[in-house]
Amino acid sequence: MIDAQALLNRFLGSSNAAAPTRAPDGGAASPWTSPGGAGGLADTARQVLGGGGGVGGLVGAAAAGGLLSMFTGKRGKRGGGMLSHGGAALLGALADRAYQNWQAGRQPASAPVVTPRDAEAVPQRFLPGATPAANGEAFELALIRAMIGAARADGHIDAEERRRIFAQVQEAGLDAEAKAFVFDTLEAPIGVSDVAAAAATPEQASELYLVSRLAVDPDDPAERAYLEALAHRLKLPADLVAHLDRQADTAATSPG
Repeated sequence: MIDAQALLNRFLGSSNAAAPTRAPDGGAASPWTSPGGAGGLADTARQVLGGGGGVGGLVGAAAAGGLLSMFTGKRGKRGGGMLSHGGAALLGALADRAYQNWQAGRQPASAPVVTPRDAEAVPQRFLPGATPAANGEAFELALIRAMIGAARADGHIDAEERRRIFAQVQEAGLDAEAKAFVFDTLEAPIGVSDVAAAAATPEQASELYLVSRLAVDPDDPAERAYLEALAHRLKLPADLVAHLDRQADTAATSPG
């Protein structure tokens, strides 16, 4: 059985993620449906990729931002940043902070941003592993699929790059099931409808958007169009999307 959390951690590239403290939610109802209502990663990329040289310089990219950088680094996309120290838990913190700012009616451009400390006490509903995806699989796997789908949105992963990625994953120390999942996902067609269908809760919808945002260049027209289509499919309000964008920018560019 795939260790979905560990695999997600390797994609995001945390160098020293502490186990998150699960804070109480204060009720079963999701506040995401009412804006006016009340309101990780264990392994380094060097461990993942063996720490040495590699094919096409991909080890260097991955060391900066985890396996995700293997898909995005060649185009100068942002990798690592704060996520490399907070990982999956910080992803939940990003969604939580975006929601709080949205609910409070703050302007995205000046709204408070996440700090690494926020990953230490994430409400349970925002932890990626708290609830299965809509199809019953581990939600962490849906997040990985979303990252790969977004990174491929402009068709930049050609046959040669795919071969190099396969070679690195083959040497990454993953078990057979994890390798098979990554390989199969690389080969499978992934559209916005497929990504959006994995969201079982509004919180999950926000995290699927966040990881997709981290995997693309939002200034590229084609990739911006992909994000807009995904946000629409996920039924995310436009002002909430703006807050998610703000938090994603911070996580991708700020040091941990």
